[in-house]
Amino acid sequence: MQDRTIAILASVIVVSAVVGAFFAKDVFAPAGDAFSDCRGGAVAGGDIGGPFELVNAAGQTVTDKDVITTPSIVYFGFTFCPDVCPLDNMRNAQAVDILKERGITATPVFISIDPARDTPEIVGKFAMNFHDRMIGLTGSPQQVDAASKAYRTFYSKQESEADDPYYLMNHSTFSYLVLPDIGFVDFVGREDTPEVVADRLECFAKAAGI
Repeated sequence: MQDRTIAILASVIVVSAVVGAFFAKDVFAPAGDAFSDCRGGAVAGGDIGGPFELVNAAGQTVTDKDVITTPSIVYFGFTFCPDVCPLDNMRNAQAVDILKERGITATPVFISIDPARDTPEIVGKFAMNFHDRMIGLTGSPQQVDAASKAYRTFYSKQESEADDPYYLMNHSTFSYLVLPDIGFVDFVGREDTPEVVADRLECFAKAAGI
């Protein structure tokens, strides 16, 4: 069992690295904008983010306008994720707490890419375990796929027995920095610390006058 877990984690890390290299090279193309000083040398732009329609923990259908009401950190993952998703979501929650200390209200957002198992109740409990401000979202396969495509994320179900309830998902692991009425402004990787994420989002929020 331990060997299987190690192999699974290695698979997720490899997929994340490959997808990350693809995105950094081909998706996040340089673009002139008012936030260039906030990127710290990173490049961003392209057609990233945009409208989505998903289901929140209360079972209500919500749109991006309902969810992105403060500077936000958006992450795509799944609640059965053994290691990567919990670590990333904890980092994002810590960044939100750092921002609160600086007088900035921010919101961590978790979007499930496993709607077959992640019901509204499950994503709600998952999100609450990390932060009382974290918004957990799920939806139909079509809704999730549309949101994923909007943010250019990757996900796929790992091979397993058809009736295996413990299957895992491969997925990209970027966190997206999003501002209300503006949308996606940049992304952060798994290597970025809570302080780095907070610094970046604070810079964007202040540049936008939020």
